Amino acid sequence: MSFTNHLETEILDHVFAGNAYTAPSTLYLGLYTATPDDTGGGTELSGSGYVRQAMAMTVSGNTASNSAAEEFATATGSWGTITHVGVFDASSGGNLLAYGALTASKAIATGDVFRIPAGDLDITLN
Repeated sequence: MSFTNHLETEILDHVFAGNAYTAPSTLYLGLYTATPDDTGGGTELSGSGYVRQAMAMTVSGNTASNSAAEEFATATGSWGTITHVGVFDASSGGNLLAYGALTASKAIATGDVFRIPAGDLDITLN
């Protein structure tokens, strides 16, 4: 996953300028049908029962991973093909912090449930 310009600026400002960064109390996972980038963008899902999911991460070494399975509500209509995920600091609106492509895109039809098993969403700093 890649950090967005927003998060990169917050980290640099915190580490090198001494300005406090307050981490969000809750992180939210969002789904995309078009690629986001460092400035945000992309096409996040909306409608048909979709809402961002609250998530928790654990850190080991230089990798943060989802500590529990992330399961979205049953799609009440077609969500299209999910290609990317994003981590946000709010349940709606807010700031995109990090984003990445799925290993394999997934088409979500009416009645489908999108899941990411615990430990399968990794953010690594090199």
